[in-house]
Amino acid sequence: MKRFALLAIALSLAPAAHADLTHKIQSSVQLQVGGAMTTADRIGSTFSISGSGVDTTDSTTADTISTGAITSGVYAPGTIAATQETAGNAFSFSQSYVQADAIPTSVVTTGEVANFGSLQSTAGGTAGSLAGTISTAGVMTVTAGSENTLAIGQFVTELSID
Repeated sequence: MKRFALLAIALSLAPAAHADLTHKIQSSVQLQVGGAMTTADRIGSTFSISGSGVDTTDSTTADTISTGAITSGVYAPGTIAATQETAGNAFSFSQSYVQADAIPTSVVTTGEVANFGSLQSTAGGTAGSLAGTISTAGVMTVTAGSENTLAIGQFVTELSID
């Protein structure tokens, strides 16, 4: 009995062993329906001409590249004629033109788009079948909706022992 009492006293004086145990569980579902959006960018005029071994004219002045005109913010180059300088010699001639979008004379109203050459349009989304769930066991179910919708599910579990 004395031995048992000594053992009990020795065990009660010994430091207790322990560890800090932390367990975290986080889950989230994000569902998003985007609105309609349109962007319109006005394209400007560009004109380039190059050549060698040719004479150019715009039908009014010899050796004139272009007189052109700007109307409503749109450049229109004159008509260019190129004539070979010396018959039988090598020559090259190149010309390119991109017509600008006209400057609108009035502001567009909601739902309308300016008649520009660079347009990007996104339809508004509808929730439809858009859904997301996460069970307590961490089973995730995410269902896509219509166009311009977003569904994201996330399940994070963290276990730390200090």
